[in-house]
Amino acid sequence: MPGKIGVLFIGDILGRPGRNALKRSLPQLVKKFAPTLIIANGENAAGGVGITEDIGEDLFAFVDVLTSGNHVWDKKEALAYLDKEPRLLRPANYPPQNPGKGVYVATDAEGRKVGVLNLQGRVFMEALDCPFRAADVEIEKLRRETPAVIVDFHAEASSEKQAMGWYLDGRASAVIGTHTHVPTADERVLPGGTAYITDAGMAGALNSVIGMKREQALQKFLTGRPQRFEPAKDGVFLSAVHIEIDADTGKALSIRREIIREAEDDVEE
Repeated sequence: MPGKIGVLFIGDILGRPGRNALKRSLPQLVKKFAPTLIIANGENAAGGVGITEDIGEDLFAFVDVLTSGNHVWDKKEALAYLDKEPRLLRPANYPPQNPGKGVYVATDAEGRKVGVLNLQGRVFMEALDCPFRAADVEIEKLRRETPAVIVDFHAEASSEKQAMGWYLDGRASAVIGTHTHVPTADERVLPGGTAYITDAGMAGALNSVIGMKREQALQKFLTGRPQRFEPAKDGVFLSAVHIEIDADTGKALSIRREIIREAEDDVEE
């Protein structure tokens, strides 16, 4: 089916404030962009770390696919949920004996297939299988089914994310960075037709330290001691990107950042 595929990708959803921001902001984003597929990173959706089945099912009422990263394992019940729910992805370069999968072929609102691949970086993170080699294998498989492939690269280092963008230019429709929770301003379509951004940001509290209560984060930095972190709820915002893709070629036509800010959030954590 020809035409344009519109993918709305929402950055890491952090706790209940992030979930509420998603629910309140999504109608505005849908009205503005009319996306045909909605993807969000949900690895921090349950209390700021991890995801549960109840929260996953709640989010699937609003999004089509959930990606994740290193925190997807933080709630034990997520292990069974990963095997049960194919729309919830874990990074494909974790060892294969782990539950769940790192790829999913979604169907957009117009009936077109869109491949989604989740990968995790290795710089300043766990020593996993090479994400570049994993990308080679999985994208080759996905492109047998569809030319449209979205990659969530969950990584710490901007250099590793940029390297992945260039490595997949012309093979993926988009490479979208997640994990740092800070939206970057470097969105562009690379020469080969791959939309790229270093980090899509997050849905959660703006007046925070990457979504967590700032006084707790300050104690960690000031004392060096272990510290319990809780989601902040002051100045909630949501950051996302919208990508237009040529359905015939899989090449990106545009990528646009969008940030929606609220004055405050009075929900209980």
